[in-house]
Amino acid sequence: MAELDREQILRDNRRICIQMEQWANSFLARWELTAIQAQILLYILKRSDQGTSLTSLHRDFGYSMAALSGMLKRLKEKGYVRVEHCAGDDRRKLLFATEKATQLQDFLSHTTVQIRQRLYDCFSQEELATLDRLQKKLLNNLSILTQQP
Repeated sequence: MAELDREQILRDNRRICIQMEQWANSFLARWELTAIQAQILLYILKRSDQGTSLTSLHRDFGYSMAALSGMLKRLKEKGYVRVEHCAGDDRRKLLFATEKATQLQDFLSHTTVQIRQRLYDCFSQEELATLDRLQKKLLNNLSILTQQP
């Protein structure tokens, strides 16, 4: 078997990410949301009863705190998110969805499901399981590499 071009695999992965985001952004442009903003907003909506923190977003999404702060600032400016101080700890802030965001929740949930279905409908269940396993393996390797000095 011929050696695979690992650089091309990296470029292809990058192109997949870019094209997926552009395609999803086109679905959400009407609401002036990007794909990642919609994902973050859905995350906040699912936790809106108790609120969620920037740290939780960072842990679950893997974006830097600075990048998340910028995204949250834009969501706040658009009227989708509100911030409250945590009772008993003024340094900690909790994020909540606004009524405007709640009105979009069904649309966002439906749209994200539709995007996933259309994106992956060319794969069999076995292929999806393989893709999932290989992506997790790559992410695990990256996690190890980023923790090394």
